Amino acid sequence: MSRPSKLYLFAYNSLQSFGWAVSLSTILGSWVSTKSFNGAYSSAGDLICLLQTISFLEVLHGAIGLVPSGVLLPLMQWGGRTHFLLAIVRRISEVQEFPSVFITFMAWSLSEVIRYSHYALNCMEICPSWITYLRYTAFIVLYPVGVALGEMWLMYRALPFIKTKSLYADFFDGLHFSYYSFITVLLLCYPFLWLKLYLHLFKQRRSKLGKHNEKKKK
Repeated sequence: MSRPSKLYLFAYNSLQSFGWAVSLSTILGSWVSTKSFNGAYSSAGDLICLLQTISFLEVLHGAIGLVPSGVLLPLMQWGGRTHFLLAIVRRISEVQEFPSVFITFMAWSLSEVIRYSHYALNCMEICPSWITYLRYTAFIVLYPVGVALGEMWLMYRALPFIKTKSLYADFFDGLHFSYYSFITVLLLCYPFLWLKLYLHLFKQRRSKLGKHNEKKKK
């Protein structure tokens, strides 16, 4: 990888790591001051929407070969999160104070601070072993908690509001399908889509931590 590419990736990942760290501290600060799980969106929602939207760059990074991640899996993850965040949480004010938003934002923020810190430090080849271990271990808990107790539970609880508001009716009426039906089907498919990504992360874990352990032995 060329030096300009390394510097760009270092800057991008460092800024993302900093942004997610700010969101994490903001959410925790709101929780400590209010003793409530209901303020996660009002305290950090705008920042998280911005960070998540900008992360589409990672799909482009894979598409042009700047990183070896490919396109499909980054696109699946970006699309799922962005749809959840912008099409449901941001659009339906009634769900923004649900505890599942707090759970989702905490799981996302923790995992992204670890992930982006790992990427940034690897660009400079100064990543400590404990960050590498966290990068390929923390997801085991954070990913299912964020998906099941956060994203899926919130989408399920958003269904009555989607139906009452006839959300995105102008678009879906032309398809002879409702957004309510779309989310219902999506909830049924979500575990299978999530499992594909989850198993991919375990495959990465075996590969990366296996190589890391071999280096330590040498």
